[in-house]
Amino acid sequence: MIMAAHQDDPARRCRLRWRSRRGLLENDLILSRFLDAHELSLTDDDVDAFTRLMELPDNDLMGLLLGQNEPVDELNQPHVHALLIRLRQA
Repeated sequence: MIMAAHQDDPARRCRLRWRSRRGLLENDLILSRFLDAHELSLTDDDVDAFTRLMELPDNDLMGLLLGQNEPVDELNQPHVHALLIRLRQA
């Protein structure tokens, strides 16, 4: 079974935006601003990194977005680091 790429599936794009809605307003603002600017150009690796970040608690995510912390364990992957750089510029 071949899975469609993220950008080929409007429902997947919608779910990604829904998951970016966070309890901390600061996270919500950063993520929504980023998606407004880059959603249509995200690669499947970007989507994977974004999805992994969305699994974090709000305070842990905020620390990564502000550069106070760096990804560890399963998040310590090149595509997650690359996406964080882009998110920090949003």
